[in-house]
Amino acid sequence: MFRSGATVRALISWWQSRGNLITLAALFLLIPVISRHSLGWGTPLGYLSDLALGSLLVLLLHNRRLLVALPVMLIWALSVIGTAELVSAVGRMPAPEDLHFLADPTFVANSTEGGGLNHLHLALAIGAGILLCALLWRRREKPLSRYAYALPALLLAGHFGVQYYMPSDAEMWKQFNLPHQLVSRAITSSEIAYQDWRDGDRPDLKPDVTGLTQHDLNGTPLLSGPGQARNVLIIAMEGIPGAYVATNRAALSSSYEESMMPKLSTWAERAMTTPDYVVHSHQTIRGLYAMLCGDYSKLDNGTPKGVELLGNPTRGAECLPGQMHQHGFSTHFLQGAGLRFMAKDKVMPAMGFDKTLGRDWFKKKPYLEFAWGMDDKAFFEGALDYVGQLRQRKQPWMLTLLTVGTHQPYSATPEYLAKYPTPRQAAIAYLDDAVDAFLKGLEEKGVLKDTLVIVTSDESHGIDNVRLASAWGLNLVLAPEQAALPPVKAGVYGHVDLESSILDYFGFKAPQDIAGRSLFREYSTGREMVSFTNGMQRYHDGKGTFTECDFQQVCRRYKSEGFIADSAKFDGRFSGRDARLMTARADILDQSVVNAQSTREYQFATRERIRLKPQITNEYTDNLIGAQYLEFPANTRTTVSLKIRAVQMDNNGARIQLKTRSFEQPVPIPMPDFPRVLRNQPLAVTFSFDNEQARKAFSFHLLAEGKGVIEITDFHVITQPRKSAIDASELGKQTLADGNVLPIPRLSGHPNLMASQPAESQDDSVPADTIEEPAPQLRQMMQ
Repeated sequence: MFRSGATVRALISWWQSRGNLITLAALFLLIPVISRHSLGWGTPLGYLSDLALGSLLVLLLHNRRLLVALPVMLIWALSVIGTAELVSAVGRMPAPEDLHFLADPTFVANSTEGGGLNHLHLALAIGAGILLCALLWRRREKPLSRYAYALPALLLAGHFGVQYYMPSDAEMWKQFNLPHQLVSRAITSSEIAYQDWRDGDRPDLKPDVTGLTQHDLNGTPLLSGPGQARNVLIIAMEGIPGAYVATNRAALSSSYEESMMPKLSTWAERAMTTPDYVVHSHQTIRGLYAMLCGDYSKLDNGTPKGVELLGNPTRGAECLPGQMHQHGFSTHFLQGAGLRFMAKDKVMPAMGFDKTLGRDWFKKKPYLEFAWGMDDKAFFEGALDYVGQLRQRKQPWMLTLLTVGTHQPYSATPEYLAKYPTPRQAAIAYLDDAVDAFLKGLEEKGVLKDTLVIVTSDESHGIDNVRLASAWGLNLVLAPEQAALPPVKAGVYGHVDLESSILDYFGFKAPQDIAGRSLFREYSTGREMVSFTNGMQRYHDGKGTFTECDFQQVCRRYKSEGFIADSAKFDGRFSGRDARLMTARADILDQSVVNAQSTREYQFATRERIRLKPQITNEYTDNLIGAQYLEFPANTRTTVSLKIRAVQMDNNGARIQLKTRSFEQPVPIPMPDFPRVLRNQPLAVTFSFDNEQARKAFSFHLLAEGKGVIEITDFHVITQPRKSAIDASELGKQTLADGNVLPIPRLSGHPNLMASQPAESQDDSVPADTIEEPAPQLRQMMQ
């Protein structure tokens, strides 16, 4: 009994001397490590970052007053929870510019609408930890040795050393916690500023991009003349990386061994496959632009070049569909999703497609309901029917197909979901079987004998712990003259080369402004290549040097024969002026469509008749306009003009909402209230807002609910330098695209808002067969 009492007193004494230390360690060390593992973010750099920050906070708060420690705990908790929520929602870490949203009631209300936190367990664990610390807090404890601060210092030094000598391709949230990332970014910015001051400004920094933008047909042709194919078919599979093809893995000695698409790999053995094939960015609309227009997609998160084509029809005519149309081909685009999101209903025709069809084209019932569109099996069955229709005509054709089933949250039947451990693996297997059945169907119909078939992907959804997987694309070529083509195509190629390759195959002269090499030629020299995925700018000089730059504007150089490689020899780290060459190169390439125009103007209305849903259920699937991921330069003013009329409507009319987002997060933009759209009272609203700082990845989501049919007759977005926009506003006028000037009354209390005005009445009689049902939209997530 005596010994037991002594033991209890010893434990109490020990707790009194170390209680704060234990609870703080549980809060700042144990919870972050466990949550990182449970979230799937467990990397050596991530654990080092959490342990370094956690041990530093434990040391700093030990023996402090609770009134000092508690605010620090709450700020830390906000950073952890905010990071988990934002990564879950849009695939990026918070930034300092996000902080002002926390004080905005609209943002907070919209962000928590419909289910609250995605990681409630994490918030509860952190909240319980803070509560435990507060309840058991003691001001005075046995002080720690001053040498204890060596622990976080060593951990931070270890993190820096690993990142310096063995940099990771993992996402930033897998390498840093938020406070560590912000401090690292600030230190790097200071370092760059010092280097700029030391070296002097270089406003004339203009790298040579000729090697990237040239149209290069100097290689030796693989074929003796134009190809024998009469038609061309491009199959773009959503998000599939090149690593899923066994031949690619073997050719590049990849350490990735999982056989995700064995049936496609079997087809690759019959095709010409290009292992070192690069996708230039994330997002479907960007991938489609690169492969169809012979140009690099944006190497940042600015307005997609496909959308910019709407203001440059001359450049649009140079895209592959436009070129094939000029040579007598009928051109068709068919996707499993709705067309409105990312304005594909306007962008694809701007590229030269004669017919652009989406989810509404498919009348056959799908095998399963999927929010973003047709499941892949039903899609390819419909596509095979479409090919059959094309073959009944005498005219040669070009058909581009885009799947959707392997887009998050993934589409697979219950049988596949039961067979595979994750929905993603099930969806990939479902696609593998579907595309295999489609290719077999083409072969049975004789299509492969007279059609050039290219199997590729719009982007790569990446693979954990596989270097450069987010930039690793695929390209399989099936041609009538397969025996003359090598089974494995050596060299670095990418989406930028697809238009040049197809035009070269048919012997057609390429337009002046496209870039790229031909897959149907052999080249004796290397070539330059660029990519922007997972927030990393990457560049290969074609001479054995590969460079990548991260969010800190820190660049690393490697020795690498090609672009995609399982590993590469680290050859140094640099920043400052040399790093700005990477950014300057990207800036030049990004201006290929707009040429740095001071005024940017887009029209997203299609005058399509849209049957409304009685109630809005999803901001993305119910979005009626394709104005997504726009870029507004700093010191500009954006003016939006919207007109909607009722074609058929009950007495209650339609309720209209316009929501604005940046990087998928709500952005409060002042705008007038939208009155209901009634049968004899169309809606016409014009409003403006200033862009004091540059906005990127800015999206408009136009929503409407009611019983009836509407027509969007105008959704016009124009961005001008702020001074000229203000001058026009002061005159009370707006200059429209056709040069007409209309008076616009201001809305009282808001100098940048314009009042609603009645729209011109139009004939309401519309044939029933012209009314289209709303289609689900394909949401593009930020990788």
